[in-house]
Amino acid sequence: MKPEEFFKALAQKGIELSSVQKEQFATYFHELVETNKVMNLTSITEEDQVYLKHFYDSIVLGFVDESILNEELTLCDIGSGAGFPSLPLKIINPKLKITIVDSLNKRIKFLDSLVAKLNLTDVRLVHGRAEEVGKNPQFRESFDVVTARAVAAMNALTEFCLPLVKIGGQFVAMKSEKAPEEVKEASFAIKTLGGDVKKQESVELPNEAGIRNFIFVEKISKTPKKYPRKPGTPAKKPLVK
Repeated sequence: MKPEEFFKALAQKGIELSSVQKEQFATYFHELVETNKVMNLTSITEEDQVYLKHFYDSIVLGFVDESILNEELTLCDIGSGAGFPSLPLKIINPKLKITIVDSLNKRIKFLDSLVAKLNLTDVRLVHGRAEEVGKNPQFRESFDVVTARAVAAMNALTEFCLPLVKIGGQFVAMKSEKAPEEVKEASFAIKTLGGDVKKQESVELPNEAGIRNFIFVEKISKTPKKYPRKPGTPAKKPLVK
């Protein structure tokens, strides 16, 4: 998916990008590839692949929940790596208030530099483990949307993300083909942490790039104080009955 194809695909979804937004994506690609030469950010560096598997794949979240592309929401991105999905969404919808949590400080430094070069405002970068950030009163139960892309199995991911969602907000997991099995395995964790699976949506990516599954978990009650557990525990001992 060359940049022109990317812009055309978005236009077909009713998203017309300004010249500034197009330039932001070009800058993003350049910074990603250049930084990747000295820091492992991604294994995907070909232009058409970055535009498809990073940029387009991030924005697909807004196709299944249009409020993310149009409204002034607070969105927290857990384990964002090189800024996916939150920064492509922010370029499309500048009204989003983004918080990115990542445990690797050098990635946070890359994102800090990138955000400045893209002239983005309302982007907060937090260096820390999701389990620690979820205990912090500054962040706990304060976001409209919390999302994560390819971070962990759903039962562990729920414990990373749901404590950060405010009541009435939602946790959206971006998953590959195995999503239905993962949801089943995570049902106890979702319920324990105050969530309820609202819907599941699948989107086929262009150019036979596979299927992206979205699991929407609504926050219906407060997460018990003991969660998230200490760093490392949710992944090693996911919540099960």
